[in-house]
Amino acid sequence: MTSHETSALLAASESFIAARYPRAAIAIVAGSTGRGERTASSDIDLLLLGDDIFDGDAQSEASTHVVDGEVFEIFAYTHRGFDEWARRSVEQHRPVIVHMLLEGLTIRDDGQTETLRARWRPVIDAGPTLSDADSRFRRYVITDVLDDLRDATDPLERRVEASLLFERTAELMLLDAGQWIAAGKWLPRRLREFDPVRAERLSAPLLADDFDLFATRVDQELERAGGRVQGGFVR
Repeated sequence: MTSHETSALLAASESFIAARYPRAAIAIVAGSTGRGERTASSDIDLLLLGDDIFDGDAQSEASTHVVDGEVFEIFAYTHRGFDEWARRSVEQHRPVIVHMLLEGLTIRDDGQTETLRARWRPVIDAGPTLSDADSRFRRYVITDVLDDLRDATDPLERRVEASLLFERTAELMLLDAGQWIAAGKWLPRRLREFDPVRAERLSAPLLADDFDLFATRVDQELERAGGRVQGGFVR
């Protein structure tokens, strides 16, 4: 994006906030817009914080608004609400709103943004911890779907199972290495950032519809993370 386009989007964001969330004390533009990587279909992701941001007792809100042709994805919290949802997302190994806080472009600041960032940056830098129980469960799921893929003959079933396997295997690869996971398009991006060679080895046969080779590559990553889990597993 040009500087003019960026300025216009930031102005549109501030105008939206002033109209819809005027009591937001902190406002951060995140996602592709905040990074200056916006595409034709990109929305504007806004992280909003403020103890007086809502009427009533609400602590959080995730909502979508369309204004003047722009789509605004809103993640709004009181400080208590943000703390609760941030902790929950860290426990789930997918701290989206914490990444928004740390990586986004601040357009409103009541003086607490850097304090919040200083609090959460060490958590993100430390990475997730994959417990033995979580690892075994994830490897159990991969083992089960991997066997189904190898046994399947229906083309649609094979494609669905392979897609699920990619998602589960990529998550295991990242978590086993102490890396945060993500959803949708961000999962392969995270995997490529972590290890482009292993990401290519896993994804290339999938993209070529070579499901037998893909199954072999999944099996290799499964062994690398601790091996198959099947008999005797209790869930």
